[in-house]
Amino acid sequence: MEVKTSSIMGFLGPFLLLVLAFYFVPVILTVILSYTSMDYKLSWDFVGFSNFEHFLTQSLTYKILLTTLIYVALTLIFNVGIAFLLALMTTYFTTHENTAMFFRAIWLLPRLTPVVVYCLLWMWIFEPTQYGLFNTILSLFGKSSSIDWFSAYPMGVIVFANGFIGASFGMVTFSSAIKSISRDYIWSAQVDGAGDWQIVRRIIVPMIKWEVMYIFIWQTLSLLNSYVYILILTDGGPLHETEVWSLYSYHKAFKYMEFGNGAALSLLLVIIGIVFTFIGWKIFGFRRMMGQEVSR
Repeated sequence: MEVKTSSIMGFLGPFLLLVLAFYFVPVILTVILSYTSMDYKLSWDFVGFSNFEHFLTQSLTYKILLTTLIYVALTLIFNVGIAFLLALMTTYFTTHENTAMFFRAIWLLPRLTPVVVYCLLWMWIFEPTQYGLFNTILSLFGKSSSIDWFSAYPMGVIVFANGFIGASFGMVTFSSAIKSISRDYIWSAQVDGAGDWQIVRRIIVPMIKWEVMYIFIWQTLSLLNSYVYILILTDGGPLHETEVWSLYSYHKAFKYMEFGNGAALSLLLVIIGIVFTFIGWKIFGFRRMMGQEVSR
């Protein structure tokens, strides 16, 4: 049955208008703003590449870039590594599906919790007084003085807070991927005398390589753009110790009302994200994986 072009546009028209209004227009405005010195006066004074040159000559910029790289690398251990272990425990190492589903549901609760409530929970956990959860646990082992976690280990605070909530996404994805593997492969390996470690390394990991690459790249880009939990927990402090690039851009635009500088930082973050994507493809051998899929 022939479908008229007018009918297609009638269905796609509202969607295309939404994409145009809430994606393309903001992108174009951000690019234009990055070449201006716009502030609270809202004047469109074009300054060319001055915003970019300003950041590239500041030592603070490179400190924030290093902080961002450390934050992303450490949090990825949770978002990918811990997520994979959770998926293994609730699929391969667990025979009771109801127990596994209950455990995954518990781990998913932070994603259903409002951001402020979730951050308040971590503020209580890292409370610097004797009433904080970690300090209470340490006192049970004989430590009398309390630790100011936010001052002593600010990076650890934001890594734990973002890692625990980020691992749930990878856990669900990896669990579905592991369940899709035919049990015949595992049974055959067990008959041949393979142990659990060999099955995980030789069968499960190679067969979910696409999902691992997807989670790795997705979570990398997500972490590069995330700042909400850091904003609430530490606001980038102390002394820019937890100031990541996305939060720095937010502060420039909405705290100091330097819209041009904030837009320039966001464009640089896009470039950083593209670079990280290509690095991820290179690490996982994207071309080789595509060749293997085509040859099947």
